Amino acid sequence: MRLWLVLGLLLAGMSAARAADPDALWKIVHGRCVPDQQANGDPKPCEMVSLQAGEARGYAILKDIRGETQFLLIPTARIEGIESPAVLAPDAPDYFRLAWAARDRVFSRVGHSLPDSAVSLAINSRFGRTQEQLHIHIDCIRADVRDALAAHAGELGGRWAVFPTLLAGRSYRAMLFTDAARATPFALLAASLADPTTEMARHTLVLTAVDGGFVLLDDAADAATGDRGSGEELQDHSCSLARQ
Repeated sequence: MRLWLVLGLLLAGMSAARAADPDALWKIVHGRCVPDQQANGDPKPCEMVSLQAGEARGYAILKDIRGETQFLLIPTARIEGIESPAVLAPDAPDYFRLAWAARDRVFSRVGHSLPDSAVSLAINSRFGRTQEQLHIHIDCIRADVRDALAAHAGELGGRWAVFPTLLAGRSYRAMLFTDAARATPFALLAASLADPTTEMARHTLVLTAVDGGFVLLDDAADAATGDRGSGEELQDHSCSLARQ
């Protein structure tokens, strides 16, 4: 317990630009987008709100205020983040699949479609985020990360293994992830941890496409190395790949 407290304090101190309101996303989605969708059929300020399965299983897509092409998938249920037991519930929505289906929002911002290998999804660890409502970042991937994944795609398999090179200066685990997989990225991560109830909070997940399917990446926050567990670092919020 003491180790977790020290880790939390150190990593919190490393984040110099914490959000003024860690509930800002929740207030936007729950307080504005959902009521507007229900009352007027207009999800503003969100791009869309899906409530077909009810608010407890719904989600919203919101344009992030940062970057030219970044969007967020945000559940309409109150879910704190990657460490929430709700993401591992047997009947939990597959938020990664829903976020991937929303990548056309990125295409609309750049004015044309992009190869799937240019797109990525990321969810940050508890120590690498500024908001206390689960959200998945949908945006372009960094060109150097795309190139590294393409170069080593043939070395990846269906089990977690350390990726052969650093990505954005960090050591990640990687595994091939097929669209037909029954397990969600959250479940695949949890299955690899000794105690998911305490360890999930430290982890960050990134999903993108490679030849042969998808690659799922995992990193964990580490105060000793200054790693906040922010897979968003592998994304490019200016989408340079759209101009190549």
